[in-house]
Amino acid sequence: MHIQAVTLFGGMFDAVTGHGVTGRALRDGVWRFDSINPRQFADNPLGYIDDRPFGGGPGMIMMAPPLQAALDLARSQCPAAQMIYLSPQGEPLTHRLAEALAGESGLILLCGRYEGVDERVLQHNPIREIAVGDFVVSGGELPAMMLMDAVLRLLPGVLGDARSAAEDSFAHGLLDCPHYTRPVEFQNMAVPAVLRSGNHGLIARWRLKQALQRTLARRPELLADRILTPQEASLLQEIRQEERAIPLEQE
Repeated sequence: MHIQAVTLFGGMFDAVTGHGVTGRALRDGVWRFDSINPRQFADNPLGYIDDRPFGGGPGMIMMAPPLQAALDLARSQCPAAQMIYLSPQGEPLTHRLAEALAGESGLILLCGRYEGVDERVLQHNPIREIAVGDFVVSGGELPAMMLMDAVLRLLPGVLGDARSAAEDSFAHGLLDCPHYTRPVEFQNMAVPAVLRSGNHGLIARWRLKQALQRTLARRPELLADRILTPQEASLLQEIRQEERAIPLEQE
């Protein structure tokens, strides 16, 4: 996969390209990265690529001509790449969307700054707008890196164990179960006995039940439209019965 970022601050991407599993995968040739600074296409000696908004208002807007030139360069280097604008107005980044993007040959990530980009850039290009949450940050670089990490870890050869991605939260539509490692005792809390039993059937059941319990408590909307397996339905019924059996605390 070839990922290109149209950004004023290419150095920020060192966090993804130089560290962790994504950095190792880049060095191993699993994916490629290039950053393109739109300032190189500015039509003024000082390299300004922003201007005041028509109609008035605070802040500055990134200008269309240098951004379009940067996008054209990126597309010339990977014609089939999916173009993405990181924007709080976009569709939510989900695990399913990350899986779909992992199947692309390349991604072109447009990282806005200031008050945003000239709308005509978004209208002229086949750009998909994606949001990493209902909040605003200073630029598109941090959301772009979050998207990159979510996508890259799904590529073969990025994670040390491919099962890690398959067992993540949301991979099967549920939140992940709790995890434990040594020591067995910590702050008077012990690792659940079932995880030390060696009984893989019981361990799998416990993990599924924990995942269902967490999802029910924290993200119940994920269960609303889920088609439950017989085992999941049975465990959910068991969880609800246990919750009803818990006595209320006396005041």
